[in-house]
Amino acid sequence: MEYTIESRPSYSLLEATLGNGETIVAESGAMTWMSGDIRMTTSTRGGVISGLGRSVLGGESFFQNTFRAEEAGGMVGLAPGQPGDIVAHEMSRGTELYLEKSAYLASEESVNINTDFQGLSGLFNEGLFILRASGSGMLFFNAYGDIEEVEVDGAYRVDNGHAVAWEPTLDYQIIRGGRSIRSFLFSDQLILRFTGHGKLWLQSRNPRSLASWVFPFRPQASSSGN
Repeated sequence: MEYTIESRPSYSLLEATLGNGETIVAESGAMTWMSGDIRMTTSTRGGVISGLGRSVLGGESFFQNTFRAEEAGGMVGLAPGQPGDIVAHEMSRGTELYLEKSAYLASEESVNINTDFQGLSGLFNEGLFILRASGSGMLFFNAYGDIEEVEVDGAYRVDNGHAVAWEPTLDYQIIRGGRSIRSFLFSDQLILRFTGHGKLWLQSRNPRSLASWVFPFRPQASSSGN
């Protein structure tokens, strides 16, 4: 499989070129176009339990699409739902990578995606279930905004909602960002504290912040009953 990532970093699009017999698996709804001799099949990939785990716990779709090239080969265009960058990460046998919910875009069939229970981190359960990638092959994950790769050596703190992916050599816990009354009542700001040695990928925008900004402008039903 050959690939390119176009229109980076704001509106990234993954273009995968598949030869005879080559495949790529993607989130349901990620396909923007395909050309050539490509056959698409839809399944839960791993069974109903795995599908439920990814959708209910991991924020991904219940079904996934597999694109397989026939004799003449072809191309597939894949894009995430939110505007932002895409990272191509090569998994090697025996390694793993943790992904924030909804970060998975696509991968080769030899890469497995499952949910992982991280335990109760602090008072709140944000980040309780994450995605765990294992196996070997190309993995593509996406973010909201640009993506920065950070080499953590010791301790690193990041606002909750900006962490996209990290290596399992890093431990993390959720802590409060302040000790004020406002922080106690409204639980802002939640901070992810990573410790250890490994790579961490951060997104430049926070979807939770966008949701908070949009919330006051939402349509509201009239109280007059008309």
